[in-house]
Amino acid sequence: MLYRLRHDFHLSIITLLGASAMFGITPFAIYRFYTGNLVAGVIDMAIMLSICVVVGYAWLTGDNRRSGFLLALFACGGAVIVATVVGDVGLFWLYPAMVTSFFLTSARVAVTVNCLAVAVLVFHNQAFASREQMMSLVATAIVVSCCAYIFSRRNEHQRDRLERLATHDPLTGVKNRRAMEEDMQTAVAAHARTGEPYALIIFDLDHFKRINDLYGHAVGDEVLVECASLIQRYTRKTDCLYRFGGEEFVVLMPGVRPEGVRAVAENLRYKLAHELTGPVDSITASFGVAPLHLSDDADRWMARADKGLYAAKASGRNCVVIRLAEAGT
Repeated sequence: MLYRLRHDFHLSIITLLGASAMFGITPFAIYRFYTGNLVAGVIDMAIMLSICVVVGYAWLTGDNRRSGFLLALFACGGAVIVATVVGDVGLFWLYPAMVTSFFLTSARVAVTVNCLAVAVLVFHNQAFASREQMMSLVATAIVVSCCAYIFSRRNEHQRDRLERLATHDPLTGVKNRRAMEEDMQTAVAAHARTGEPYALIIFDLDHFKRINDLYGHAVGDEVLVECASLIQRYTRKTDCLYRFGGEEFVVLMPGVRPEGVRAVAENLRYKLAHELTGPVDSITASFGVAPLHLSDDADRWMARADKGLYAAKASGRNCVVIRLAEAGT
């Protein structure tokens, strides 16, 4: 649980804001039941129950996008209903709900939800003691939403930039080893849950050190960038390419069965040998391939692919070696 909260930003926000809403609403629900305002008390309880269901759904399914949207909708919708039932004293709940929307969903969706909430209040016109109060709410709601929108957009941009820096190789632009390890863990879990086939292809450019030694690292870097671009051209959008380190790359392929992955790897080997340009006549690569099995965890899966790569190098390079499940697994 703590691991997911530390590593899943959106889930942690949903959980934290859900807990805050629960602690904030509970005293008022108790007070309204105590004072005999049963309708408002029931509404508060319904809002709390909805929040609990959404937070539970986020934890069970990992669907943070839908959970965040529903939580924003329930928060703003609940604030509108409470204000309509209890009058202008309930309007104060709208402001934290409006700000919360920007943490739970995208900025554009949050603006839409907030505008709908204010429009419903104005159209219904039961929560306001005067026209001046209604105009004040509209004006302050616009100011709050604009400020929250600017902050949210800036925060999204910075978070995306930091996430890309943390998960992508700065030279080639493909994903890095850290992202690969996380995606492999996800693939192993998905395979155990649904049985969807996955395959791992690891390849290493043959005699790449010679290029660096003879022509310099700048030329070697150009070869690596072109290699990454070429592999991406000949793989599907659902496939993920990673720079494992140095001249080693990894391709994670969902939906590819063991009987088909060799053909895929052979095609990539052929394309590299005939289309990857550089300071030498031909740049080849050695390939190790490992389909995912139920007995695998991420480490065993990678180890099998790595053994295939070393076997390909030992066999003369520029070839593909596929490693199935190890004996006894």
